[in-house]
Amino acid sequence: MGPNLKSITLSSPDLAHGQPIEKRFTHEGNDDIPRLVVAGVPSDAVELAVIMHDPDAPWTYGFVHWTAYGIPTDVSELTPEVLATARTGPNETGDHAYLGPYPPPGHGTHHYFFEIYALDRKVEGEPTRDEFMREYAGNVIDQARICGTYERHE
Repeated sequence: MGPNLKSITLSSPDLAHGQPIEKRFTHEGNDDIPRLVVAGVPSDAVELAVIMHDPDAPWTYGFVHWTAYGIPTDVSELTPEVLATARTGPNETGDHAYLGPYPPPGHGTHHYFFEIYALDRKVEGEPTRDEFMREYAGNVIDQARICGTYERHE
């Protein structure tokens, strides 16, 4: 998937880009989903998708913590109410849920990318991140991301 960087932005009042993630948003905390603010969605987008991915995890392709599809294009914030209407796909454990950061103890600082994709067609079903990337790469018309970090010491 090549970069499609036009007008969409992703920010969060709960995450400062490149800074540590508060414990309440982690698996050590409450597994709360940070508030995500979306702006500049292209007018020709028909759906939004969100993926949270840790490329630093000791798996071949990192660790997928969350996938969500079917998000309306007219939202400005991904609130619990909006996310309740989305289809949550599988995370790396196979659960259809948000799984907060939980890197192996002593593995160093991990980077957690929250990625938003504006698509020109609807996503069918609840694909894994890999399936989504393979099948919908050509349908991404814009994308943005924000990154937080987390480290476990014990």
